[in-house]
Amino acid sequence: MYRLQCIILVSLCALISGYSEEDRVRDLMSRYPLIDGHNDLALQLRKLYNNQVNKINFSNMSKIATDISRLVAGHVQAQMFSVYVMCGAQEKDAVRLTLEQIDVLKRVCTQNQDFELVTSTQELRNSHMKHKIACMLSIEGGHSIDSSLPVLRMFYQLGVRSMALTHTCNTPWAESSSKRYNFYQRQNNSLTSFGRAVVEEMNRLGMIIDLSHTSWRTAQAVLKLSKAPVIFSHSSSYTLCNNDRNVPDSMLKELKKNQGLIMVNFHSNFISCKREANISLVADHFDHIKKIIGADSIGIGSDFEGAINFPKGLDDVSKYPALIQELLQRNWTEHELADILRQNFLRVFNKVEEVRDKMVTEPPSEVQISVEEVQNPCRLVLRHPDSPSSSSEQHLPSTLHILLAAAPLLSTLFLL
Repeated sequence: MYRLQCIILVSLCALISGYSEEDRVRDLMSRYPLIDGHNDLALQLRKLYNNQVNKINFSNMSKIATDISRLVAGHVQAQMFSVYVMCGAQEKDAVRLTLEQIDVLKRVCTQNQDFELVTSTQELRNSHMKHKIACMLSIEGGHSIDSSLPVLRMFYQLGVRSMALTHTCNTPWAESSSKRYNFYQRQNNSLTSFGRAVVEEMNRLGMIIDLSHTSWRTAQAVLKLSKAPVIFSHSSSYTLCNNDRNVPDSMLKELKKNQGLIMVNFHSNFISCKREANISLVADHFDHIKKIIGADSIGIGSDFEGAINFPKGLDDVSKYPALIQELLQRNWTEHELADILRQNFLRVFNKVEEVRDKMVTEPPSEVQISVEEVQNPCRLVLRHPDSPSSSSEQHLPSTLHILLAAAPLLSTLFLL
């Protein structure tokens, strides 16, 4: 009853002054435009256009939820774009596919004058001053690096500034929240020694560690290990929706100690645990997380283009103001809303860079994963031709040994 009275009073004051709630939201988001933590535009560009983007009008893309016109309407100043490849590419061509997705995003973000590719907090702030929509690149799934720290470093050189340690499959070194795939099942080893090396190298590089999609055990291990704040780029509250992609209260408290960030996901299945949801239910997640760890640990990671079902009234990137209006009606202060819109992410990213700068004298890690851990039949072990056979060659099936031994004779016969 008290809340209803407050809402009525605020509405009457706004009506009398001629300054509506919509005006208040518009003014706030003009001063503190949104940094969204997760959007799968690149996935849709591959699915719908086979990455043939040169003739696409990015100002108006009716087939999907994201385009420049709606990003502007939604007061989106920066978007973390996901570089995602299917888990089925693990042990196959995940690195190639990842490079192709980086290429398509870099072309989109450099060929359209409304976009600007950024790789630092300073560039992010500068893009705001230039009225650009900043693009940041984030790899969604550690299988993209094929268990190689040199590959991780090369992705950083290409502009990637964040990586989720897993997607819906385990890697040889980290555990996923999903049981969909049978890759690299193991017991009581959710973050291996190589996984710890990945975390440490990401800290050294200044790359944001993303724990969305990791198992809780992996997330806990990373939270204890990382010198820099981490993020859940698109996860919500497990207390309100008991999906394993969401974050339980106990881990939210660990995230608070880490000075990290949970960016609330809009996907209905993570909001209501059903196909249908609404803005009020999304706001409930913000309220609950604020109650547990405060507004200074919360952001927005919508998951547009990566999910199917979105809450009524939050169905594309132009609709963020409706959520901010709902939170204003729930007595969130403008300072708190400025934090969740952009200030919290800027703080986390800046702290990640500070940790990088403190580690500047440390050389690139040369830790390598063992062949036994990877178990990838397509992974070539480089040997000099005169050196002893590799372990993989020593375990070739006997039939293949026979064929290899017979190869010179067979080639002679074919030449006759």
